Amino acid sequence: MRLLTSPLRRMLLGLQNLCEGKGRSPPKCCVLNPHCLLQRQNFSAKVTAAELVSYWRGVFEANGIPEAQESSEYIVSYILGAKTFHSLCAGSLSIPLTLEQQQQIQQLSMKRLQRMPVQYILGEWDFQELTLKMRPPVFIPRPETEDLVSLVLEEELQRSGSPAVIAGHQCPTVVPHPVILEIGCGSGAIALSLLSKLPKSRVIAVDKEEAAVNLTRENAQRLQLQDRIRILHYNVFSGSWEQLLPWGPVDTIVSNPPYVFHGDMSHLAEEILSYEDLGALDGGNDGMRVIKKILALAPCILKNHGSVFLEVDPRHPKMVENWLQNHPDLFLSVSATHKDFFGKPRFLHIQKHKAGDSIDKNSFACLSVRHPGVSC
Repeated sequence: MRLLTSPLRRMLLGLQNLCEGKGRSPPKCCVLNPHCLLQRQNFSAKVTAAELVSYWRGVFEANGIPEAQESSEYIVSYILGAKTFHSLCAGSLSIPLTLEQQQQIQQLSMKRLQRMPVQYILGEWDFQELTLKMRPPVFIPRPETEDLVSLVLEEELQRSGSPAVIAGHQCPTVVPHPVILEIGCGSGAIALSLLSKLPKSRVIAVDKEEAAVNLTRENAQRLQLQDRIRILHYNVFSGSWEQLLPWGPVDTIVSNPPYVFHGDMSHLAEEILSYEDLGALDGGNDGMRVIKKILALAPCILKNHGSVFLEVDPRHPKMVENWLQNHPDLFLSVSATHKDFFGKPRFLHIQKHKAGDSIDKNSFACLSVRHPGVSC
């Protein structure tokens, strides 16, 4: 019964009256005229955080906005200075919001009605316990990519503390100062997470988009990790591989490359198609255009027994394994396939399995001739 007389109820009735006055159902009216909300919300009403979350959830649902509850919670929490709605103290949930707070929530909610991702609306997002700046069109890190970081961390910790058995001999593989290369750094989520968890590591982070390079550099400085990272504007299809060796051959390559099959691109959510860099998603007809390039590049820059960690489409593990078998001169093989939290094969651990002399530029040129599909 409380809702019958609450300010929230009055706001919802105002929205309903606006729609009915034009002879339309609420969802259609809101979709066609989202800015009408700016004119009708009663900012003088004393509403609480919980009531505003409920109000905007209803508006988002009426407009077909995905994750309506989560979107409204994140926006209200952000304006109140909290990470999540559940982290707000119980007392603050019953305190009426100020006029300014209501207006700020209104402004951010209008962006969500335009299908802007919440990460861009807030301008920041948490990844592996780090708070990173976000802005379009730089690719937004996904939750499953945290598992990719965890796999790299596990590998590096094993190398630093456990002996390895190679060719029948027990050989210590201690890497006191591991060098890691990330290809396609985006916001810097992977690279900076690794730096924060591996205090003696160094990372080279590259991206073909200047906006991504700038955002990674900004995030590195905010987190005070800039002294152990080299951030390069680099395209794997045109850049010289020698640029990737400021500290010599690397121990690990990690990448969440563009791996969406081109035919699947049109089925992506509107939030992705309208705001994110599609070049960070489109992997070509088989989703492996950039994956093949990374694998062709790996022998030139990895140390012997170095590793490549990739996030891929669930259809890719077998495709990658077959491709590597057809290119034995790359000296790479799939060491392990790991599943994501949905149980789908999502991550590949690929190892350089043949020790030998470093490959020079002439050898790399030969690789390019032999594999024109992945020419450098």
